[in-house]
Amino acid sequence: MKIFDHTFRNQILATALLIAFLPVATLAQQQQQPPKKKKHFIKEVYGSWGYNSDWYTHSTIHISQPALGNDYNFVHVTAHDHKGWNDGLLSEALSIPQYNYRLGFLLNEEKGWGFEINFDHVKYIFADQNVRVKGLLYNHPVDSTIAFNQANGFYYYLNNGANFLLFNITRKLHIWKTQDEKIKLDFLGKFGVGPVIPHTQNELFGHPNHQGFQFGGWNTGTEGSLRATFFRYVYLEYSNKLDYARYSGLNIYEGKAHQAFGTYEMILSLGIVFPTSKKY
Repeated sequence: MKIFDHTFRNQILATALLIAFLPVATLAQQQQQPPKKKKHFIKEVYGSWGYNSDWYTHSTIHISQPALGNDYNFVHVTAHDHKGWNDGLLSEALSIPQYNYRLGFLLNEEKGWGFEINFDHVKYIFADQNVRVKGLLYNHPVDSTIAFNQANGFYYYLNNGANFLLFNITRKLHIWKTQDEKIKLDFLGKFGVGPVIPHTQNELFGHPNHQGFQFGGWNTGTEGSLRATFFRYVYLEYSNKLDYARYSGLNIYEGKAHQAFGTYEMILSLGIVFPTSKKY
């Protein structure tokens, strides 16, 4: 019985000592382990501003003016851009020429995946050409050619912008860098969809519309860019972009216009990188 009591006492004492020293041992083990690095969900944030040059596909513009008895098409029209930056960029506000801005987020460093808000202020000018008109004009069938120019009471501008807004998925691939990493060259692929926000300004058969901005449809685009980054924080980016836009419900006098066209853009931008970690 005494042996049992003695053994039982030793077990209790050993258990008490273990409980007493367990927190100290755990703390010592934690102090020996290296501190965990803080993980950043966003690896870098970047923003840029640039200017573009644009070329458009032919387009058929459908005109609907029920109150006037009009339902016709301008068939296979041509259009051009209005750069603005090639005739006095430094003498005008930055937002007057055809411009672009980007706000992007690198989310995966190893695979290069990211997200970007992508806005293109492009100008679409339909004017000064002989164009076919086909459909109903003042409730009478029409299929003829007219001289479409401002002197005859015709112009059709998205001059304050055809305005493509895209929400892009991006992928960055490293191409080359110097040994000290002060200069890097990357390729970026981008694809997205989003709304168009045109500014409508037109006059058809001598009737001008009420000018203004509006949500006027949707667009989708893909872009390939070469980006040269200098000293980690500043970059120059050259891009080629294809965009397809469908416009509906565009404001005209007593009615609406509908059209779709493709765009090829060349873009040159200057940007800044904001890293969220010491190394990425």
